[in-house]
Amino acid sequence: MSRPDDAFHVYDTTLRDGAQREGISYSLSDKLAVARLLDELGVGFIEGGWPGALPKDTAFFERARAELDLEHAQLVAFGSTRKAGTAVEKDGQVRALLDSQAPVVCLVAKSDVRHVDLALRTTADENLAMVRDTVAYLVGEGRRVFVDCEHFFDGFTHDRDYGVRLLTTAFEAGASVGVLCDTNGGMLPLRVHEIVSEVAARSGVRLGIHCQDDTGCAVANTLAAVEAGATHVQCTANGYGERTGNADLFAVVGNLETKLDRRVLPEGKLRELVRVSHALAELANLPPDTHQPYVGVSAFAHKAGLHASAMKVDPALYNHMDPTLVGNDTRVLVTEMAGRASVELKGRELGYDLSGDPQGLSALVEKVKSLEARGWSFEAADASFELLLREQVGNVHRRQFEVESWRTIVEQRPDGSVVSEATVKVHAGGERIIATGEGNGPVNALDNALRQAVARIYPEIDKLELSDYKVRILDGKGGTDAVTRVLIETSDGQARWDTVGVHGNVIAASWLALEDALTYGLLRADRE
Repeated sequence: MSRPDDAFHVYDTTLRDGAQREGISYSLSDKLAVARLLDELGVGFIEGGWPGALPKDTAFFERARAELDLEHAQLVAFGSTRKAGTAVEKDGQVRALLDSQAPVVCLVAKSDVRHVDLALRTTADENLAMVRDTVAYLVGEGRRVFVDCEHFFDGFTHDRDYGVRLLTTAFEAGASVGVLCDTNGGMLPLRVHEIVSEVAARSGVRLGIHCQDDTGCAVANTLAAVEAGATHVQCTANGYGERTGNADLFAVVGNLETKLDRRVLPEGKLRELVRVSHALAELANLPPDTHQPYVGVSAFAHKAGLHASAMKVDPALYNHMDPTLVGNDTRVLVTEMAGRASVELKGRELGYDLSGDPQGLSALVEKVKSLEARGWSFEAADASFELLLREQVGNVHRRQFEVESWRTIVEQRPDGSVVSEATVKVHAGGERIIATGEGNGPVNALDNALRQAVARIYPEIDKLELSDYKVRILDGKGGTDAVTRVLIETSDGQARWDTVGVHGNVIAASWLALEDALTYGLLRADRE
């Protein structure tokens, strides 16, 4: 297992703080997929949620122990200190942190005396005791402990001593990092730098930074804190979070590595920024921000005229950095130069070296461009991309089955029940097979019918299980006349993969994703 250097922490809280964004609701499978992607990127710590407070988060840690084999990151359980007047060993929330079996715990503590008085309704000294007791207890149980000092900057403005006392109390009890939180998001970079510098000098402890984006300065505030001595940054993927969001993981990492010359990810992982950013957007069921720094498709896009002419001479004339360093690409909009480097990188990740086949690579890029123009997106659908790659570049045209036709009907019966039925006609194993299936919806009926048709030739299809299904209405026509994109997650009990389908008919889009899902599953079985 490879761990980043402990001298600097990249700490991701997408699964907790990021999930508080309006419109995001991760399923348990989503949470596991998010954790895998963040680990692939190489972050040091992944905050999985608040076990004991939220049943889904408790279940996440249970499943994570069995299903997540993290290469780079450590899982973190988030929670609160013991309650006022309660012995730490008898506090159920503290017990839940231990039961999660996460190796690291992040405790939230009130560092603003006004919140201690009005929100916790206890004394300043009791709050310090709550921090001391909980940190010492968890460290004694073998956990590494970080302390999030909630409302630190607002509290410091009101009382310059209490937050510092809380920090030193936490470290005397065994904490590893004290995180200064701009919880209300109202700070500006110069003030953040001043306060972090002063607190670092006065406390002598290791500091981290957690910034909300209410002034639009979360990334700048995070970098200001690092320049002032913070060695632990808390971020969320794509800046997801409550209200206006949090410091964007990809902008923070991009700036640290390319502007401040700090190696904060494992070797070679900076090139994964774009891929991981877009894949996480798909899992959040949100469109990627096209104008997001570093990872947006427009981050290095240039329109016709002065920019385009200069770009022909030297791309560096109008790019602040080489976009391929973060897995992005320069685009001149009038010629629609596409993501050639990203496609080549993704192919290499999947085991296909495209560098020796420039014609095949060009054909694949053009195919991807054509499909993306119609609403397809492969960032969170690796399995569909690999099938496309195999057929376009690998000259592998054979699929285990060929579909002749399919149809589905939905019937509401007199008793009010609704039943879906589907019929598929396929060619497999040299035979023409017709099969019919029922289900609780048209997609489920199509899935059952296709499995029945193929199972006699490929019995291994019975091991495949559809574990998640997402539908997004794409930009364009509104309402029921809109083009839809469907993402399907499938599992064979050992691995999970995602496929995509796009069509003006939601059932047809679902069928495209379903056909890819089962085709890829059978391909995996062939490999094994």
